[in-house]
Amino acid sequence: MAEPAAHHPGEYRTGSDPRTLRAALGCFATGVTIVTCLDQNDEPVGLTANSFTSVSLDPPLLLVCVDKRAASARALTAAGHFAVNVLQTGQQPASSRFATKDQDRFGSTPWSPGEFGPPVLRESLGVFECATHAVHNGGDHHIVIGQVLRASFDPVLDPLLYFRGRYRRLHFD
Repeated sequence: MAEPAAHHPGEYRTGSDPRTLRAALGCFATGVTIVTCLDQNDEPVGLTANSFTSVSLDPPLLLVCVDKRAASARALTAAGHFAVNVLQTGQQPASSRFATKDQDRFGSTPWSPGEFGPPVLRESLGVFECATHAVHNGGDHHIVIGQVLRASFDPVLDPLLYFRGRYRRLHFD
């Protein structure tokens, strides 16, 4: 009887192809957010981000990582306020739109100004309106830390997830 083929997990080491590191990082399932603000002309800008986490409850801080090459990076790092819109399963088209170079990201995405100015996407699972607390260098990304001024959420919606390079949904047993 032949033995089954051996399973060889992927491995990244310093100097390896960065795609291997990206594949390894993709093993961590994340939620999907769209980070928004107003630019210097009070026009809405935003991008899809899955590097988002809580930092502190006292004071209430969170962080999001923004690619320095993103078209909205300059506006997001200069803004005094921004919003993190946590997406639900029905917002996958918005996530895809904000992840591309589409210039009219807000045209087909329902939104309204938040209490502190930045665009808040309607029907989001959760929204964190923040004052910019700090911006740090993080290699090819900016680490933007926000102090949460207002948070809202819908307890009945399911999150949009990203895992191994694809959108996913929760499966309950």
